[in-house]
Amino acid sequence: MPTETDLLADLRANVRGEVHADVRRRAEYSADASNYRVVPQVVVLPKDTGDVLATLEIARRHGVPLTSRGGGTSVAGNAIGPGVVIDFSRHLTRIVDLDPEARTAVVQPGVVLADLQRAAAPHGLRFGPDPSTHARATLGGMIGNNACGPHAIAYGRTADNVRELSVVDGTGRQFTAGPSSAVPGLAELIDTRLSLVRTEFGRFSRQVSGYSLEHLLPENGRSLARALVGTEGTLAVTLEATVDLVDISPARLLVVLGYPDMATAGDVVPGLLPHRPLAVEGLDARLVDLVRHHRGAVPALPDGGGWLMIEVGGETEAQARHNAERLVADSQALDHVVLAQGAAAAAMWRIREDGAGLAGRTPTGEQAWPGWEDAAVPPERLGAYLRDFDALLDEFGLEGLPYGHFGDGCVHVRLGLPLERDASVFRAFMTAAAELVVGYGGSFSGEHGDGRARGELLPRMYSAETIDLFGAVKNLFDPDDLLNPGVLVRPHPLDADLRRPQAPPLPVVAGGFSFAHDGGDFTRAVHRCVGVGKCRADNRASGGFMCPSYLATRDEKDSTRGRARVLQEVANGSLVSGWADTAVHESLDLCLSCKACGSDCPAGVDLAQYKSEALHRKYRHRIRPVSHYTLGRLPDWIRLLHRVPVLGPLVVNALMSFRPVEKVLLALSGVDTRRRAPRFARRPFTRSRRRIREQGPEVVLWADSFSDGMDTEVAEAVAAVLSDAGYRVLVPPRRPCCGLTWITTGQLDTARRKLRDLVHTLRPYAQAGLPIVGVEPSCTAVLRSDLLDLFPDDPDATTVSAAVTTLAELLAKTEGWQAPDLSGVTVVAQPHCHHHSVMGFEADRALLAATGAEVHTLAGCCGLAGNFGMERGHYDVSVAVAENALLPALRDNPDAVFLADGFSCRTQADQLAGVRGVHLAQLLKRH
Repeated sequence: MPTETDLLADLRANVRGEVHADVRRRAEYSADASNYRVVPQVVVLPKDTGDVLATLEIARRHGVPLTSRGGGTSVAGNAIGPGVVIDFSRHLTRIVDLDPEARTAVVQPGVVLADLQRAAAPHGLRFGPDPSTHARATLGGMIGNNACGPHAIAYGRTADNVRELSVVDGTGRQFTAGPSSAVPGLAELIDTRLSLVRTEFGRFSRQVSGYSLEHLLPENGRSLARALVGTEGTLAVTLEATVDLVDISPARLLVVLGYPDMATAGDVVPGLLPHRPLAVEGLDARLVDLVRHHRGAVPALPDGGGWLMIEVGGETEAQARHNAERLVADSQALDHVVLAQGAAAAAMWRIREDGAGLAGRTPTGEQAWPGWEDAAVPPERLGAYLRDFDALLDEFGLEGLPYGHFGDGCVHVRLGLPLERDASVFRAFMTAAAELVVGYGGSFSGEHGDGRARGELLPRMYSAETIDLFGAVKNLFDPDDLLNPGVLVRPHPLDADLRRPQAPPLPVVAGGFSFAHDGGDFTRAVHRCVGVGKCRADNRASGGFMCPSYLATRDEKDSTRGRARVLQEVANGSLVSGWADTAVHESLDLCLSCKACGSDCPAGVDLAQYKSEALHRKYRHRIRPVSHYTLGRLPDWIRLLHRVPVLGPLVVNALMSFRPVEKVLLALSGVDTRRRAPRFARRPFTRSRRRIREQGPEVVLWADSFSDGMDTEVAEAVAAVLSDAGYRVLVPPRRPCCGLTWITTGQLDTARRKLRDLVHTLRPYAQAGLPIVGVEPSCTAVLRSDLLDLFPDDPDATTVSAAVTTLAELLAKTEGWQAPDLSGVTVVAQPHCHHHSVMGFEADRALLAATGAEVHTLAGCCGLAGNFGMERGHYDVSVAVAENALLPALRDNPDAVFLADGFSCRTQADQLAGVRGVHLAQLLKRH
């Protein structure tokens, strides 16, 4: 009898790609974007099609199940499995061919949809379906689920856009899906049940549940390729796909229509479809309120409690506007706005795209879950269904935020199910919701597939004869039930393998973060990650910073999601054994603590905070890595050095200028020897100047440890700019630290002491109503975010936090101040990650625009990220992250002014490109 060791040895001997059976990797692949947790035995990352075939053959030989996985964004649980999970997204990412004349593309299954769209766009083409996860969803996954997205109303589902599939089935048979005769017995099976297939399948466009056998009817061309779409990896593994491309509409407008509520919006949808819109999306006011709370602002919306976002097209702008006017005239809307392509329209689409993550919390702050997230009904019955669905939620005492593809009758919703306790309410609700949808002639799934969530319910939607037919089809392709078992055919119970009930609470510990927004429970905090995978996308084009380490390595372990999965397994306790487990270290090691996920992740995951807490719990009262004592306590070393004024810094700087000595000292400090040690100021800023102007409104200049003891020119420039703006600048007589370096290294007991001292120093100024201007963005961010979580019940902390501002924020509110004229100046601006994530860069962006300079604002981390890029073992990734945006921009703009408020950003540019950066205050002061 083959053993698990035999399986692993066999795979490693025959697969050229990566084969993993370690705890960390299995934890990363134990979940997708669903409610479920199934730990695989082995994870395979194939390099080519040969690897895929070899993996399937070995799995067959050993009798081990195999599950195909793309971007891992399945919300139904069809991308996880107990045996071998094969991830196509790592290496099988090639667009094999793109033929503009034939309007087709040939792709490997790991190609991300957004990459295909970028390749097709120069030819005026695109792939029609575009799910909200288009920036990380793979074509293989879309084929598995029959993905649709907002534009399916115009271009059809994935099944309608697939021409040919190269596949291998569960018997090892490799073939090109075309005529159904490719699989012996399939045509005969369908022909003996023609009446059944004609009456139970293809009733409306979003009937995705079960197998879509209508494609095998003779009148539909017996397309096996289309029939395989949506089979969720249970019949065959896709090796390559030929897909159709469609024309991009030359002119597009977004019409936003306001209605009293979502159900009323649903009522009018059928009357708008004759206008042939490109998309018809529903948006609930409660979801918009969540966005407003999470991001601070949303585009101006028309009056209403529910909205339809309708995209209309035309050959010209005038034609598109005419089509929009006709649609509005028939809309019966309370109010409307029409948005041209641009920032406002893009912001509206981002709300819709981030819906799954944003809806991960109910309006009252409870966790919300998928499961019934994409049911669909015929559009003419949508309004009535929404009313009855709301009544069903009320009956169960549940909250939900509906939105979705209303033009197709598909409704997305996350529900405030009490999964932390048990699954009883989940089962009862799912059963009742299934009965409701069946009563409306609908489908349990409108695009995500049934997976583990709804397979058990299929007998409520289909006759017993049809359920038997599904089993017969499965037996033709996969008689040994190796491919994604427990899904669709002979499904597992819908409440089996649920992830959340298996994770007990991890209450706060002494000295650590409070996790006040998560009920004081670290488990709840890490389960904010629902797996939507935005951290695996390149979001830089829209100004996103997440996730720099994943963009550098393209490895799931370096994504926010992968790290959250490992921490979730710490809570579970059956796979990862605790904070000291090697899996935790490996997972968190390359996290830059950039905080980008805290703002860019729609679910509000803050891995920087989670990493800090994990380090705190692991090392509290234990020996730490040497870098925690050196870099992690750098402000103390700076202060100690300045106890010997001038001479102390001079001696150390002289020693560090001698490269052999510097390398030895860096090595002893846990710093990569390819780095250079930053230089120390001869005299701290706070000792050289306390007040600059004697008159004017008072403002407090808080010089952090870096601005006070290392780059004092920046603090001087901030003081000068404030003085020139008419302020009387006050500098606190003491030099307390915000504890940033202690926070990033998880030394939270000390960080709390530092912050308590700082709050005591700044409290009188804050209570007097004085603005407190921070110099270093990362330190300013500590007072705007970490301080409040470490001291959630301290009114002084709240008062100080509210008083802290950036220079740009203050200048924007300063009456009479005008930005200098920088016309003709080119600026490459690198926002600090914490600036982007906590304060936002909007005030700086507006100020720079007012100067008239040509500004190239970068998106993404510089790669140094405080202590991260200095630490031994991180240099290569630090440089790779810098190559994402910073270094190419500096090479492309050699004569530009490099603007970077962050000390670490300036250090990175200096050490890697020989470019000296300036703070915003220095830029303003020079001109």
